[in-house]
Amino acid sequence: MAAQRTMTFGIVVGNRGFFPDHLAKTGREEILAALKEAGAKAIVLTPEESKYGAVETYEEAQRCAELFKKHAEEIDGIILTLPNFGEERGIVDAIRLSGLKVPVLVQATPDRSDDMTIAVRRDSFCGKMSACNNMMQYGIKYSLTTLHTEAVSSAEFKADLEWFSAVCRIVKGLKNLKIGAIGARPAAFNTVRYSERILETSGISVDTLDLSEVFGRIGKMKDNDDAAQAKLAAIKSYVSTAGIPDAALLKMAKLGAVIDGWMKQTNCTISAVQCWTSMEEFFGVVPCTVMSMMSNNLIPSACEVDVPGTLSMYMLALASGTPSALLDWNNNYGSDPNKCVCFHCSNLPKHFFKDVKMDYQEIIAGTVGKLNTFGTCVGRVKAGGMSYARFSTDDRRGVIRGYTGPGKFTDDPLLTFGGAGVAEIPQLQKLLKYICREAFEHHVAANFSDVSKAIHEAAVRYMGWESYYHPQLED
Repeated sequence: MAAQRTMTFGIVVGNRGFFPDHLAKTGREEILAALKEAGAKAIVLTPEESKYGAVETYEEAQRCAELFKKHAEEIDGIILTLPNFGEERGIVDAIRLSGLKVPVLVQATPDRSDDMTIAVRRDSFCGKMSACNNMMQYGIKYSLTTLHTEAVSSAEFKADLEWFSAVCRIVKGLKNLKIGAIGARPAAFNTVRYSERILETSGISVDTLDLSEVFGRIGKMKDNDDAAQAKLAAIKSYVSTAGIPDAALLKMAKLGAVIDGWMKQTNCTISAVQCWTSMEEFFGVVPCTVMSMMSNNLIPSACEVDVPGTLSMYMLALASGTPSALLDWNNNYGSDPNKCVCFHCSNLPKHFFKDVKMDYQEIIAGTVGKLNTFGTCVGRVKAGGMSYARFSTDDRRGVIRGYTGPGKFTDDPLLTFGGAGVAEIPQLQKLLKYICREAFEHHVAANFSDVSKAIHEAAVRYMGWESYYHPQLED
């Protein structure tokens, strides 16, 4: 797994001459200290470029905008900090003139109730409302801190900064995203139909590759091909392959090498792959391990050409920096109304398992034969807190919509096959009714993290999608 990258924020320090402007100086110092502690980089005016390095006048807004333009490729989001009321016009002019279309977080520093003299009173509480009103007028999308006012040194702001960073990673990661659809949707899976055109309205493109082309490229690949041999070694180091025929392992390696090469050639970031049952009947293995390895490397890959499914996986992976899986909401768990069994055959990333080994696909084996179904990653999903998400295209209404929320995988006993775990979701029955009434797919993406609120914010606030947060947001 890749390490989480350093976040870079453009900083706008608000200032207004009617109020104590020495607070702008200390406010700038405090936000920079908070970002340094969080390991983030700041792009901000210096005290030599504007009074205290803050933004008040139109000229200062222009200088701030030019600075942001120079660092446009680096900046993940903008933080507007209000150590006093702030000049509402200068603030929004700086953001508008920069041309940046990134998430914006509005933070206001609280007054001290025991010291509110003219020398130190901030009025940031009030100024935040004016700033937000102006951003609305200018068409600038923005996010809010948990508390209306909170110090940048507080635990609340630290948590908000982590949440906002996840929002920024999602928004940036989805920009100009290319998804590889490898193979055709299996005829028996109408449920994963989707609209490429609706995805395109959000700047998300889909490149396709027919399985005949995949098999054709594999057919031309020699057994000692460097890419195939490298992938074979990677497979053997990734998961226990005891009892798996060498011929099947070589087929998986060639499949993985071809997919890797095609995705690099087409600049596709994530993928969705056809499995049932063409892969098994006409090639002789399942693609599960190859897909598991991609997902474990933060390159999500979903089965049954579930393109919105892999998109949902990617949103979670962007937010958390950890691997995502695509699972079925599959079975009830006894009589517990808030627990269910989540399952796949499976291509779950190794990160999801307590222990894992390679085996054969027991469901398809009954149809195409065991020898044609080697390559699944099977084991028990480990216990831990998780977030889930599902976003899909609604073709009748022309929108992208979905749901997300928190839950956990448990250690409850479970004797079954494939990759499976027991999930506990607050008010699960309410969620299941929502899924059925709103006609969502049975596939859901999951991730061992607490990022569901960031998923919801990015979807609703910045992508313009519809999102239901389960069981409900506090605000």
